[in-house]
Amino acid sequence: MNDTQAERAFTLAEGLWAIYRKLKRKLREQGEQSNLRPAQVSVVLRLHKDGPATVSSLARIEGMRPQSMSAIITSLLEAGLVSGSPDPNDRRQTLMALTWKCQKLLSDGRAATQDWLTTIIQQKLSSEEQQMLASTVELLARLIED
Repeated sequence: MNDTQAERAFTLAEGLWAIYRKLKRKLREQGEQSNLRPAQVSVVLRLHKDGPATVSSLARIEGMRPQSMSAIITSLLEAGLVSGSPDPNDRRQTLMALTWKCQKLLSDGRAATQDWLTTIIQQKLSSEEQQMLASTVELLARLIED
């Protein structure tokens, strides 16, 4: 790879990173239907991805003190977004899980995000541009393949 190719790759990476941050923010704005703080959102998404967990394991995974995680869990309990049940492997522990209300909130948020993105693609991009975007999505998928 010569210097020009390396510079182009660097510029592409820089531009891609900037677009990623902006797109992520826009998608989050479209899907948000709650007033959750970022730490609460992180815990909800962790429970959604990994399933039920104890407060101490959530604290460890999220890199925070158990007392801080307890405060987050308490606020989520009060909002009806998580519930606790005894850990079948250790009855002294409580497993925190998402409630149906929270799962519906996540589902509705994903649907709102998908609807917004579909609409904006249709409104702002011509048929040819949509085809170019489809090719770009394929290239991006190749970048993150293992």
